[in-house]
Amino acid sequence: MKYILKKAGMMLLTLFVVSVLVFLAFNLIPGDPATRILGIEATENQLAILREEMGLNDPLYVRYFRWVWAFIHGDLGQSYSYGSVSELILDKIPITIWLAIMAFILMIVISIPLGIFTARHEGGTIDKVVVVLDQIIMAIPPFFSGIILTLVFGLTLHLFVPGGFVSYKKDFWGFIEYLIFPAIAIALPKITMSVKLLRGSVIDEISKDYTRTAYSRGNTTRGVLYRHVLKNAMIPVITFMGMALADMVSGSIVIEQVFNIPGLGRMLLTSINNRDYPVVEAIIMGIAILVMVVNFIVDIIYRLVDPRIETIKD
Repeated sequence: MKYILKKAGMMLLTLFVVSVLVFLAFNLIPGDPATRILGIEATENQLAILREEMGLNDPLYVRYFRWVWAFIHGDLGQSYSYGSVSELILDKIPITIWLAIMAFILMIVISIPLGIFTARHEGGTIDKVVVVLDQIIMAIPPFFSGIILTLVFGLTLHLFVPGGFVSYKKDFWGFIEYLIFPAIAIALPKITMSVKLLRGSVIDEISKDYTRTAYSRGNTTRGVLYRHVLKNAMIPVITFMGMALADMVSGSIVIEQVFNIPGLGRMLLTSINNRDYPVVEAIIMGIAILVMVVNFIVDIIYRLVDPRIETIKD
């Protein structure tokens, strides 16, 4: 319990610091939100009335705490162009979350069996091929992988229609089907990293004394691997996968542009270009909260997988 409370406290402290930095960054930028909303043809009287309504004349710390309080209660403010930020994000967030979940599932389903297989057959033909492919795929940026997938599977093989995004509100399974190749583009580099990490971790654990002891007691290779080795080998992999999940959400920004997906990433870029700072603030804070929560969950899983971690860290 002490370990969990300590981690929760660190998470809240980090979120506080991030919220301060985000708020200051977008409230100290030169420019007047009132002018951005009303336009340059607005009179000084109109601008003054709007500034008062928006609370822009209040001290900075008052505006910060009002913003945080509203954020906690689900009021993310008003977009300069689209209205309620909360409604806007609620409409877009399922798209990005589903994309990240699909990429994460692909990473787990492919990387764990492949990592274990290559570790068991270290030095074999398949292991050598996988190692070479790992290096090649890791060198390719996800956006370029997305372009290649679009060219091969969209324009050549016609397995999907590039740019033909289907809304989850109209056709859920059509929506999922369209996200398959974008999810592959996001997952590919994470899969290669996971395979490499798990392979190295399993090989390292196999060489330790406790595995030789397990073999001497008559355990089979499969029994030693799944009962003893894999539990310890998965600890660094769990950390990476937790970080990868958070990165998949933030990393979807470029992929959404490549595949014409109207999710959070695309909305973030559009809002930055339009200087729609309430939207940008809300999305950045949302991503920060996601990263912190994922890291917190990973720490808890750490504790469950290896109870010694609490003792070592304390």
